[in-house]
Amino acid sequence: MARFRLEGSRVLAVDLDGDSVKARNGAMVAYEGTMTFKRLTGGGDGLRGVVTRRVTGESMTVMAVKGHGTCWFADRAAEITVVRLTGEKLHVEADNLLCAQAGLRTGTTFTGVRGASRGQGLFTTTIEGHGHAALTSDGPAIALRVTPDSPLTVDPGAYVAHTGRLRQHFQSGVNWRTFVGEGSGESFQLRFEGEGVVYVQPGERETPAGQL
Repeated sequence: MARFRLEGSRVLAVDLDGDSVKARNGAMVAYEGTMTFKRLTGGGDGLRGVVTRRVTGESMTVMAVKGHGTCWFADRAAEITVVRLTGEKLHVEADNLLCAQAGLRTGTTFTGVRGASRGQGLFTTTIEGHGHAALTSDGPAIALRVTPDSPLTVDPGAYVAHTGRLRQHFQSGVNWRTFVGEGSGESFQLRFEGEGVVYVQPGERETPAGQL
């Protein structure tokens, strides 16, 4: 199985011994040894299924990397977090997925109004099984624990991924900018309840309600 390791916080090194990984197209910055790179196109299951989503307007291109040696990946100097899965399912925004071991099952799930509030489509990528996935974030990602007694509310622009037995609800609300007169309209929030972990980033994306 491919071995994931971080070199610093912004470069992922993957050691391959005849196995393969699937990574964001163009994310390879260097490699040593013998490697093959194949761009994946079309629909279907797994990461191929999120290559092009014409219905949602969201797009993502993926390449399969196979060989013997080490390959290094990065994405515009973004911070990288390696998540180890032990049979559970990880939900991650497509633009935050950098690389995943080939043995993980990947697909999409409907997220409804949350995706609409961000203007990035209505689907989120899912990764399930045993292995590692690497996520990118604007600034160091923070893993926040959710328990039945401690639900969590998240800015959609800061959301990166989540795992565990979590229920998510879309809700409207206000933020601190509203109180200081800098609000640009209604803000949107995500509320997570149950048991699991939510990954958030300090650098927030723009949403139709502005940068929350």
